[in-house]
Amino acid sequence: QVQLVESGGGLVQTGGSLRLSCKASGRTFGINVMGWFRQAPGKEREFVAAIRWSDDQTRYADSVKGRFTISGDNSKNTVYLQMNSLKPEDTAVYYCAANFGASMRTMSAYDVWGQGTQVTVSS
Repeated sequence: QVQLVESGGGLVQTGGSLRLSCKASGRTFGINVMGWFRQAPGKEREFVAAIRWSDDQTRYADSVKGRFTISGDNSKNTVYLQMNSLKPEDTAVYYCAANFGASMRTMSAYDVWGQGTQVTVSS
């Protein structure tokens, strides 16, 4: 089994920055995509960003493009989400996820999920 543990969430003012981290452990061989999703109160979980190890491709939701950057270290099974210029609408629980396939934006393609970390942006 694979376990994902997120860290780095917290409270920040509008315009501030946070960096989320996610480390995979266990049977990590074969993980090809690691991504971040978020869920705000009363809303559905949505895609934020993903990185694919096999070809170093990244994908972003339009709402975060230019503000968030996903990066990672495949050898350490760790992925990061640098979040800059944060807005109140970025407030959500952020989830790290991993999948063994190639899909990046599709939530159902992800096989393993972390517990989530709260990000709160105050206005």
